[in-house]
Amino acid sequence: MAIAVNGTEYPLPDDPRVSLLDLLRERVGLTGTKLGCNQGACGACTVVIDGQRVLSCLTLAMQADGRSVTTIEGLGEEGALHPLQQAFITHDGLQCGYCTPGQICSAIAMMEELRRGDPSYVTADLAAGPDGTLREEIRERMSGNLCRCGAHNGIVEAIEGQLVGGAA
Repeated sequence: MAIAVNGTEYPLPDDPRVSLLDLLRERVGLTGTKLGCNQGACGACTVVIDGQRVLSCLTLAMQADGRSVTTIEGLGEEGALHPLQQAFITHDGLQCGYCTPGQICSAIAMMEELRRGDPSYVTADLAAGPDGTLREEIRERMSGNLCRCGAHNGIVEAIEGQLVGGAA
């Protein structure tokens, strides 16, 4: 029983009540994933499991058994930022930076949802897939990730730039 975090295997904790967030921060030492509300309302703790975004504060570590977890530390390559990380910098999509790791992890999985044609709340025809403006789709799909500093416009611009011109 193990979890692959950013390509490295880690044993599951003996205590089945340990959250994925606590495992990542306290036992694995990856502190990029942030503890925000600890109730699943802010998105600061978002990580990607097998391509899907999840709130690590609400996910038990044992639920990730045998699965692949990607945190903010697992993005990019040695010595280089992931293109979306660079886009956040370029578009001023961060101020204090506390929510940024969760925003970026969420956005990476969200962009795949859009590319697959998964509908959202703003999708008028569920069979046809997303049909609203790209900004409407991004804002709706990222609504579970809060930024208290007010960098939302930069966040949307960074994601939009990657969807339109980048390859994230």
